[in-house]
Amino acid sequence: MPKQIIWIDDEIDLLKPHVLFLEKKDYTISTINNASDGIDMIKAKHFDAVLLDENMPGIGGLEALQLIKNLKPNLPIIMITKNEEEQIMEEAIGSQIADYILKPVNPNQILLSLKKVLTSDKLVEEKTLQNYQQEFRQISMDLMNVNSYQEWVILYKKLVKWSLRLDKTEDENMLSILETQKEEANKLFSKFIEKNYENWLHSNDKPILSNILFKDEVKPHLGKDKKVLLLMIDNLRYDQWKVIEPLVAKYYKHITEKQYFSILPSATQYARNSFFSGLMPLEMEQKFPQYWLNDNDEGNKNQFEHQFLLEQLKKLGLSDISEKYYKILNSDFERKIYDEFGKDKNTNLITIVYNFIDILSHAKTDNTIVNELIRDEKTYRSLTYNWFENSSILKLIKTASEEGFKLIITTDHGTCFVRTPSKVIADKETSTNLRYKLGKNLQFENKDVLSINDPERYFLPKVNMSSKYIFAKNDVFFAYPKNYHHFVNYYKDTLQHGGISLEELICPFVILEN
Repeated sequence: MPKQIIWIDDEIDLLKPHVLFLEKKDYTISTINNASDGIDMIKAKHFDAVLLDENMPGIGGLEALQLIKNLKPNLPIIMITKNEEEQIMEEAIGSQIADYILKPVNPNQILLSLKKVLTSDKLVEEKTLQNYQQEFRQISMDLMNVNSYQEWVILYKKLVKWSLRLDKTEDENMLSILETQKEEANKLFSKFIEKNYENWLHSNDKPILSNILFKDEVKPHLGKDKKVLLLMIDNLRYDQWKVIEPLVAKYYKHITEKQYFSILPSATQYARNSFFSGLMPLEMEQKFPQYWLNDNDEGNKNQFEHQFLLEQLKKLGLSDISEKYYKILNSDFERKIYDEFGKDKNTNLITIVYNFIDILSHAKTDNTIVNELIRDEKTYRSLTYNWFENSSILKLIKTASEEGFKLIITTDHGTCFVRTPSKVIADKETSTNLRYKLGKNLQFENKDVLSINDPERYFLPKVNMSSKYIFAKNDVFFAYPKNYHHFVNYYKDTLQHGGISLEELICPFVILEN
């Protein structure tokens, strides 16, 4: 298939011979004589690379470069310029152009540049550090003023953006500064959740939560004449999504990215069942006692997800669509679903729950080798990328795209590294999760903990009349006084979920289509 190239140049009519030359080399060239229309075309259509004139009237090349990068950060851009000033070229290269060519251009120059798509890692790193230094103050000011869930989403995305950019640098001081900024953000975010979460549950002024996500964001894409692959990746954080996004983007041209908030507890039993049922945990217990299991009940707490989904489809008037549901717990079944995908190619809704990230986060605690591999946020993201790149799921996504499926990728909650222990005293009936506890005689340090004495106000079930919930905030994890030091050493710097942090609560929801 020919590579799709867009060439933006105000003198494009004079470059017709160059265009014909590239087309003979099996490139499809779309030509535009101004940056504004070029950016509109990039929004509407898939391209493999951009040839961009630096000196144009109206929106100039450097400004257009930033707009395109904000729109599609992974799209390679080759700058064509007659300006040899070092400052201008460092600005362009630092903004991550793939290459630049000096005018007058030779068609073979362009051909070689398209083939090579060179980068300058040193200049990119220097520009990244310089840009973060400039934005550090703005992020700090934003932290002091953020006052809505929309602003928290924007701020969290900004922190993730810099985490990913600084992954490519070796400046330990800058990485440490960013980590400190993220810690401060989580402390303020936890206070925000403590102040606002209960009100969200009793008002219309709230973000999309787990229990309304399917109805509000999935349902509009479903129908008897539509095909949707819904991929629920357990524990997938927003930064992990951004890391694997380029792998998926190869097969889908249009990506719509949104965020939603996991309910509390941000744990699979509560959040994922809420997504599939369209209900809060207390409502599930009351309406479907045959499907709901409390923390202290024996059995798999998520064994009735498909039943919950069928009940919600019926409630939403979608019981007549064809659907299939799969839960992948190992690589053998993953390959089996991929091999047999042809049998489902005319199904309206295929739902796949994939537990790999959850398995990976637990293995950080239980497996010495994985613990060594996942040393920090960067290595956690890297391992996620390596898994996804070589998974049968990615092959299935490619096949789904070819078969005309719209793809929806989301998760039930995220996960966070825990580093600060907080003592708790509880009886044997208390839940075992390290980031939240449900029990009747809970005694705890009043340190970075949200205590809920009236669970029903939060639509949470009670095991008995005096049940209460406590949630760890920031990077806190609960530890019992018995064998305290052994317990703390075992769980410190592991990945946990169920509590309150940006990483656990602000979740990706992504729609991909051709």
